[in-house]
Amino acid sequence: QVQLVESGGGSVQAGGSLRLSCAASGRAFSLNAMGWYRQAPGKERVLVAVIRRSGGSTYYAYYADSVKGRFTISRDNGKNVYLQMNSLKPEDTAVYYCAASGGSSIQPFAPDYWGQGTQVTVSS
Repeated sequence: QVQLVESGGGSVQAGGSLRLSCAASGRAFSLNAMGWYRQAPGKERVLVAVIRRSGGSTYYAYYADSVKGRFTISRDNGKNVYLQMNSLKPEDTAVYYCAASGGSSIQPFAPDYWGQGTQVTVSS
């Protein structure tokens, strides 16, 4: 089993930045693709960004159109994933969930594991 724990959420004014972290434990060595989803009140959970290894220190990433150029996903040692969020907008307000898969596909991305979520609130 794999456990995912998010941190770094909070409240920020529009235009500000936040950095989310997700730490994987358990059978984390089995993970390949890791990413972030978000769910705003009354809306479906949607993919924000996902990243996978591609041999050595090379990674491939995919971003939702709504966050391209503002958010950056990254990983270290294969177990932790981060989401740097810049130029935040009120519409970025949501619960952000870390997700991970033992597979390599990032389009589509089909997570096997989920974190509990962390709240991000952006005020205007």
